[in-house]
Amino acid sequence: MQGTGEWLEERLPRLLEEYGVPAAAVAIGYGDQVVDAAAGTLSTATGVAATTDAIFQVGSVTKVFTATLVQQLADEGLVDLDRPVRTYVPGLRLGDEEAAASVTVRQLLTHTAGFEGDVFTDTGKGDDCLERYVDLLAGVRQLFPPGELWSYNNAGFCVLGRLIALLRGRSYDACLREQLLDPLGLTHAATDPYEAVLHRVAVGHVATASDATLHPTPTWALARSNAPAGSMLAMRARDLVAFAQHHLRTPALAAMREPQVALPAIGQGAAWGVGWEIFQQEPLIVGHDGNTIGQSAFLRLLPDHDLALAVLTNGGDGKGLHRAVAGYVLPALVGVDLPAAPTPPRDNRTPADPARYEGTYASVVGRSTVARDDAGRLWLHRTPLGELAEIDEPPYRTELVAWQDDADVLWPLTPEGGAHQPAGFLGDDGTGRAAYLHTGRADRRIR
Repeated sequence: MQGTGEWLEERLPRLLEEYGVPAAAVAIGYGDQVVDAAAGTLSTATGVAATTDAIFQVGSVTKVFTATLVQQLADEGLVDLDRPVRTYVPGLRLGDEEAAASVTVRQLLTHTAGFEGDVFTDTGKGDDCLERYVDLLAGVRQLFPPGELWSYNNAGFCVLGRLIALLRGRSYDACLREQLLDPLGLTHAATDPYEAVLHRVAVGHVATASDATLHPTPTWALARSNAPAGSMLAMRARDLVAFAQHHLRTPALAAMREPQVALPAIGQGAAWGVGWEIFQQEPLIVGHDGNTIGQSAFLRLLPDHDLALAVLTNGGDGKGLHRAVAGYVLPALVGVDLPAAPTPPRDNRTPADPARYEGTYASVVGRSTVARDDAGRLWLHRTPLGELAEIDEPPYRTELVAWQDDADVLWPLTPEGGAHQPAGFLGDDGTGRAAYLHTGRADRRIR
């Protein structure tokens, strides 16, 4: 891998400039070899340089750690993935009692539980924060019956964190360290800000609705109550690769990479396993992405080639930088191309049945209105709510046009966060109109 390491050292600083990223760290594990590189500035406020020992938040990649902790419990006979969650978390209540009584552990692991998933309420910094968080889910609405649809669900992984803590008799953070971080020798990993300050640590950078310039975030992390979903965990890229290699070399964990549910055809991969997103099935590419306040993480595994790649960034177009790195590394080392990003339509045709899509769709973190203008063109306008509004997430407006052969998946002409995310209009509200607007989360029609 010497040539790949040299390419990283030479190219990474230029990629930072190209994609507007303050700092990045990359690690590659291929067989028994590991190479890593880092470049840029961890915080533009302090000017501290990035090194390979710097830790970055991994965001929702944490969900794979949480899923692994649950799988360990299953392997020990302490959890049956197909039993109701209430078997292990008796106090679980949701807005829909029937769903609360029936939802299974597997459905939480595969984002098919069906309840509102973007609940970021801060329930404090104490060890009781997950217990208090689960209690407040009694007021969360059910979007669809458990198992009916895939919809990304942060709150479900917080419930799994509570399950882990109850069965192990220790806090989620302690379980994470005792069951995974320490046994795997992940020496540059932090489960909270108090541990993070012992390391050279990246700070996220964001623009605001009124200022496109990247600035350090006013707070380093989200609430501890969301830790099992990805609000706290930080580590260096080499340690994230070491975790991935543990998965590649532990036969008991291979079942986590088996498809559990197919994803909607909205350009976000083929299926979901137990914790893992399955980006491509032949050759197999699994992984997970993570986003916190101004930081983005990307982890990819190619099990057939014993290859793992981690890319960590602290602002700007992290996704573009990741694709540039992976687009070189995968073909260079194993002759595999990165799965293609969704491509725009050949022409910008107005959808054939715009009335099916028009209306308002909402979740706790956003409200989207789809409407035609005087010329008959279809537009989506999304307004951030709740936590996203509090961190000054800008509103988003784009024209929607027909895409590929699927009439119910439309293409946004304006990118968001450097990428075009196709919008799926799924289901039927009983009048022929779509019941959900799906861009990774299923936002339900409210009118």
